Amino acid sequence: SSTHATLLPLCHSPPTLPPTDRFQQLRSLAMTTSLTPALFFLLLGTVLAQDAPPYVKHCKGTDPKLMECLIKALHHLRPYLAKGIPEIQMPTVEPFRMEDLSLALTSGPNGYKIVLRDMDIFGASNFTVQKLKLGHNGAPFEAKIKIPRLNLNAKYTSTGVLIILPASGNGTFHANLGDIQANVRGTVSEMTKGGKNYLRVDKLDFDLAIRETRMQVQKIFNNNRILTEATNLFLRENGQEILKIMMPQLKTKLALVFKKVANQLLSNVPIDVFYTED
Repeated sequence: SSTHATLLPLCHSPPTLPPTDRFQQLRSLAMTTSLTPALFFLLLGTVLAQDAPPYVKHCKGTDPKLMECLIKALHHLRPYLAKGIPEIQMPTVEPFRMEDLSLALTSGPNGYKIVLRDMDIFGASNFTVQKLKLGHNGAPFEAKIKIPRLNLNAKYTSTGVLIILPASGNGTFHANLGDIQANVRGTVSEMTKGGKNYLRVDKLDFDLAIRETRMQVQKIFNNNRILTEATNLFLRENGQEILKIMMPQLKTKLALVFKKVANQLLSNVPIDVFYTED
């Protein structure tokens, strides 16, 4: 009965106590009562769960299906990434803004060149992690990710000659990219802040395969119909070749964007909130 009397205040107090105070209260309770180790860890798990923000799914290192748990935790994040997480100053990734891409599409002194600016990309939160491998002892982690579709909108500027037509002008650019496979590799390190341990992504590399592509321009060359149709014909017939030219810059810039997103999340969630060894 003394144990029950001591437990009653604990059951009502967690919402008003900071996490450290709740843990100290629980520890003191375990030392001064007949609280069993099993019940102690059960209550500790409850305290940790109360501390976890809604966008975090907790995983344990002893879980025989650890990789499955971590993948589910990443999938659990998807709606939060789509909407943004204001409490940690994370903006929405729908869309995410990417820096300029400069592309030389044909060679020669009057080669056809385009610049894409203010690129908004939609669809990144609709990812599926197909495979995950954790890195150990400094080895990189690896992930295989599938994205059904990305839609890209950008401001478009072009110079040079295209199919014997002078094609200098500006307008809007749209691309629909489908059946996207991303192989991601990266390294992480631990840092301590405010007495808590956090992860940080130090390096992130993307390898992309995009099987479907459709590109078009609109409102270009003062709505010159002939030039617009010539440009769209070129984009239709050479979509995969254009994608190959875009790919080095696209991979680098995507890696920078997703590294920033990952670190914004990881710098605000201590490791033991989303992962514990046991």
